[in-house]
Amino acid sequence: MTQLHEVNLVEVEEFISLRRDIHQHPELAFEEHRTAALVSEKLKSWGYEVHEGIGGTGVVGVLKNGNGEMTIGLRADLDALPINEQTDLEWASKNEGVMHACGHDGHTAMLLAAAKEIADKKEFSGTINLIFQPAEEGGGGALRMMEDGLFKHFPCDAIFAIHNMPGYAVGHFIFRDGPTMSSSDYATIEILGVGGHGGMPHKASDPIVAASSIVMALQTIVSRNVDPQQSAVITVGAFNAGHANNVIPARAKLELSVRALDPQVRIDLEKRIKELVQSQAESFGLTAVVNWKRGYAVLVNSAAETEFARNVAADLFGEAAITRQGPALSGSEDFAFMLEKIPGSYLFIGNGDTPGTCMVHNPAYDFNDRNIAIGATFWSELVKQYLKT
Repeated sequence: MTQLHEVNLVEVEEFISLRRDIHQHPELAFEEHRTAALVSEKLKSWGYEVHEGIGGTGVVGVLKNGNGEMTIGLRADLDALPINEQTDLEWASKNEGVMHACGHDGHTAMLLAAAKEIADKKEFSGTINLIFQPAEEGGGGALRMMEDGLFKHFPCDAIFAIHNMPGYAVGHFIFRDGPTMSSSDYATIEILGVGGHGGMPHKASDPIVAASSIVMALQTIVSRNVDPQQSAVITVGAFNAGHANNVIPARAKLELSVRALDPQVRIDLEKRIKELVQSQAESFGLTAVVNWKRGYAVLVNSAAETEFARNVAADLFGEAAITRQGPALSGSEDFAFMLEKIPGSYLFIGNGDTPGTCMVHNPAYDFNDRNIAIGATFWSELVKQYLKT
């Protein structure tokens, strides 16, 4: 294990303050104007060639050194969530109903800390593209940046990203090659019946009964139509129908979240859900309309790049500080779209495993500032090793 060369303590305090400033001023998808301006200002001051407004509010910082022809991309996310913060922190959100409940403030601070160390030391030969992406939280900011020419103007031989992970010790690194995070699709199902009096159900066609049957039948798809060795999730998150106890409504509405870790399973789920909904509705003499919205793709980490990142972390921090092949997750990430175009790896860093550690997307969550120096050290060493002089 090599001696840690974490960002020195003075600079760590600078980036902790920066992280907390971003946390106090969270911005939703494609509204990250203040955060993007802060990122751009810092990168320019350290000598990066800065490109703004990519995919809306995205920023790319480019730094070249030496004669190397290889290019590496490092990505952080900028946006916050529409959650009302419930902490007593001095740096709690000042924007009502908006907070950094997923740690994107920390991801940005980690990458900025690394950016300064990389620029100061210049221990690489090649090109670095630092990608600060908007709208990860369901907005598809990765796609927007790519549609705006991200990889055309800033080609990368490999690309990497880090996300914090509560439940693991602070600074512990978790890697996984292959399918790592699930696809996420959304379906809205409308069951169309005939409304009527609650006391005369035979004069109506009750969509609530049909929709209830559909909810139960959907639970059989994963257990009976998906290979037991595969992973899939079908969640009915909303069931809306009717307003009075003596009125049978004319329609009912279901909203589904559908996830898979295999692209073919994803296709099969859509087909089977649509078939089942139609047949169930028809069995009650009703009709159904399914509106399907494809979300994020399955996130697949390439083997070679993941192994490279593993070994960098192991050399820096020791084998005890890493998990070489962690579990797949049913959450989703639009970094998946970048990995469809460029080989790379999406990895995790522990945000704490003590009792009471808060999960992401929770109003009591906060990023652990100890990870800023650790993450920046990893990023700096990854660049150094990938773009060897």
